[in-house]
Amino acid sequence: MDLLADGAHGRGGRCHVIQRRRPRLRRQWHDCHVSTGSGQTAYAGMNYRLRRDPAMARPHRIVVLAIDGVYPFELGIPSRVFGAADGRYEVLTCSIDGRPVRTNSDFSITVEHGPEVLPTADTVIIPSFMPAALTREVPQALLDALSFVVPGTRLVSICTGAFVLAAAGLLDGRPATTHWAVADIFRRWYPGVALDPDVLFIDDGDVLTSAGAASGLDICLHLLRKDHGSEVANHVARMCVIPPWRDGGQAQYIEHPVPETTDSGTAAARHWALENLHEPTTLADLAGHSHMSLRTFARRFTEEVGMSPGRWLIKQRVERARHLLETTDLPVDQIAGHVGFAGGTSLREHLQAAIGVSPLAYRRTFRGALSSAQPSLQ
Repeated sequence: MDLLADGAHGRGGRCHVIQRRRPRLRRQWHDCHVSTGSGQTAYAGMNYRLRRDPAMARPHRIVVLAIDGVYPFELGIPSRVFGAADGRYEVLTCSIDGRPVRTNSDFSITVEHGPEVLPTADTVIIPSFMPAALTREVPQALLDALSFVVPGTRLVSICTGAFVLAAAGLLDGRPATTHWAVADIFRRWYPGVALDPDVLFIDDGDVLTSAGAASGLDICLHLLRKDHGSEVANHVARMCVIPPWRDGGQAQYIEHPVPETTDSGTAAARHWALENLHEPTTLADLAGHSHMSLRTFARRFTEEVGMSPGRWLIKQRVERARHLLETTDLPVDQIAGHVGFAGGTSLREHLQAAIGVSPLAYRRTFRGALSSAQPSLQ
């Protein structure tokens, strides 16, 4: 039988936003919630559903904690996005000691504040820093800075910033994400965190984590939408010339290289399968190309790849379909035939299960990006 049975989606993808109505505060903090009687929970010190109130003494304060090795792009995202929200937010940038911060580029950044502003924050954002600076244990100076954060403060990480939250014990037992390229290290170092490297960001109430680089824009727009609604978020997106929302449970866009053929293991079978994705493929076909019995092949394949042959084959067909959606104008039904799906309906189901978007939405995202990139401004 064909390993690709329609409807056999496997584990598939998950939604990129995980929300709880009653956010779970960190163990060492006091859970100071008051039921509103409407199924939602208001927290002492902050309300996660903020609306602009003219009587408020000051706007919602966001403090961005810059760490040595910070990426300038991610460091600037909160200021650029929240700064376009017509005074609803105040964004301050600090370092762990008030001194200039080295970036991953050939310059340093002078900040106006040290950790003394962290107790005044309603939201603290930790942007990404270069992977070479990652350490399993948080330096004491950074721990000292984090101790300034008041219980109940909303915490947000961008990319590798999740390592700081995890090392400080602030993600124990929680779902979280980070850049896919460092996911394996994260899992080894922090097994107590429910890591999902296949999503753009995760909202776990009072702690939010995002994937790499541009997903920092997505999580900031998500916070705007939570705090002030879609109209404000869409206005800010227009001002920043970015999409106001990346569809549904969209996954990180990750390139997966074709495996090299070797004389042992299952690589030869995988190489053959990739060359013949348009054909019905059985487990016996794959095992035959590896000169193994069905049972031995299935076991070896799972050991080498980390998933069953059936799940892997579906994954490769989805990846090939994504490539064709990005680079061609072929109809969805025709693409489905090229990659071995039974039809357009099957492709739609598998793409939705894998990355949470329809073929049309996926094509619109990439083809729109290509169109907007022309002509070049360089």
